Amino acid sequence: MGLSASKRVKSSLSNSGEFDSVCDSTFSHCLDLTQHAFAGRWVNAPPDQSQVDSAFRLVRSRSSSKSGYEILGPVMFKDWALELYIDVVLSGAGKALLLRVPVGVAGIAGIGAVTHAEGQVVGTAVGAYSLGVAVYIFLALSA
Repeated sequence: MGLSASKRVKSSLSNSGEFDSVCDSTFSHCLDLTQHAFAGRWVNAPPDQSQVDSAFRLVRSRSSSKSGYEILGPVMFKDWALELYIDVVLSGAGKALLLRVPVGVAGIAGIGAVTHAEGQVVGTAVGAYSLGVAVYIFLALSA
């Protein structure tokens, strides 16, 4: 025979167009739903390995399995996907905040320098802009 059972199963699944199709469509569907659920489109890339692992560890720690064996059933899978995409969305929103605020602050400071505005006016404008961006992102998360 030559092939172990796990290699035979792996070969069978790897060569199955139906298995590939279901895996791809499920992943694409979850990613698409997450990307379009919020006005800010915070998910611009699939989750990385550390996010996948972290979400699974969190869900596994909440599992009520007493036997020591983990079964990734529909409920646990949903919990895992939920934790994973919460992390992905919040990470994307945080990156957007870290990008937009400094760029806007630099623009306001530049306009203040060109127009010779007082420091207090520029500071107030920077504070208002930063608060506005943070509120916009927060509200976009609760769409």
